[in-house]
Amino acid sequence: MSGVAAIVLAAGRGTRFGQEPKLLARLGGKPLVRHVVEAAVISIADPVIVVTGHRADEIEDSLKGLPTQVIRNASFAEGLSTSLKAGFAALPPKSKAAVILLGDMPLIKAGLIDTLVNRWREMGEPAALVPTLNGQRGNPVVLSRELEDMIKGLSGDVGVGPGLRGRTGVLEWPTTDPTILQDVDTSEEIHKLEL
Repeated sequence: MSGVAAIVLAAGRGTRFGQEPKLLARLGGKPLVRHVVEAAVISIADPVIVVTGHRADEIEDSLKGLPTQVIRNASFAEGLSTSLKAGFAALPPKSKAAVILLGDMPLIKAGLIDTLVNRWREMGEPAALVPTLNGQRGNPVVLSRELEDMIKGLSGDVGVGPGLRGRTGVLEWPTTDPTILQDVDTSEEIHKLEL
């Protein structure tokens, strides 16, 4: 038991992607979101919580057979912060932290998640651990339970980035893994990704 859960944010509308629901777009024969959730499931993070909202039935259908806990975010249209809050509110008491994964980052692998969880532990369980590539912050991030109040105070279409800037206990972990910066916003971008 790692004491660290995974929260996959899969509730957004992905409006820049076009008509097709972004998280259901196929890459390597699978929906984008399934890649991320599969990585979380085989990682040491436990449990895996998936926050759905937009096209929830279809997203949940695309994850059939995977051992996840699904949380529906009825307020998803108000932005990313509502999904973060819903995911964090669903953490079991045993979870000291959560790895926050974005549903549109299909190249993230279980090994990266495991390394982040292990580094978070080795570094003394800081408030947050953020991977960086050439000084640029990326995802997924590990957020400890001590950030719960800050997350509850978020609103709109923002993540934790602004709240982490200048905060003590936020550590960076430099990596050479380019996947921490590779998300999918448009249908053109999906064709550039290589599994």
